[in-house]
Amino acid sequence: MSQTIFLAMFSFSLAMSITPGPVNIMIVTSGINHGFTKTFSFISGATIGFTLLLILIALGLSSIYEQYTDVFLILEIFGALFICYMGYKIANSKASLEVKDEDLKYLKFHEGFLLQWLNPKAWIASISGVSMFSQSKTALIVFVCIYFFVCYMSLSFWGVLGQKATRFFSTNKRLQGFNILMGSILIFSALSIIITNFYTKY
Repeated sequence: MSQTIFLAMFSFSLAMSITPGPVNIMIVTSGINHGFTKTFSFISGATIGFTLLLILIALGLSSIYEQYTDVFLILEIFGALFICYMGYKIANSKASLEVKDEDLKYLKFHEGFLLQWLNPKAWIASISGVSMFSQSKTALIVFVCIYFFVCYMSLSFWGVLGQKATRFFSTNKRLQGFNILMGSILIFSALSIIITNFYTKY
């Protein structure tokens, strides 16, 4: 495998992982509210969930996707509703800089895992990546390994970024405003997915 293909795999993985999306928004929000350590479980779930999706796409799930588009349309709508729910949870989360640890509601591993499977961006990235780098089994294995590493590092970057931004959100009022903003963005992005799917279908 040439160095050019290796670099292309890395560049594609980085571009798809580091750019803002529902998962990244939730990670940076959690990083600001709870810190990187408490967000790492969600990051791990999102990374492993996406990697498993990528592997299954490589094993032929994309062909099923093409045959049963209506089923996956329902899955995308369900995913958008789940993102709306997570946005609601963020917007209504308790913004307190001195809240007790047992009162905090951290993002869980399974939420990150599930969100990737319900995230249209993850499906697009997986199908596009597999179609681009399926020259051989070796190439696919290398691509999956690169994507796993790059995804972990990119999502961790958003978590660290959120933790560093806590200096700015030094008051409960700022933190509450940020949570409402991020929750609203998530809900808006989810609703736009539903509307886009509706107009594409009808």
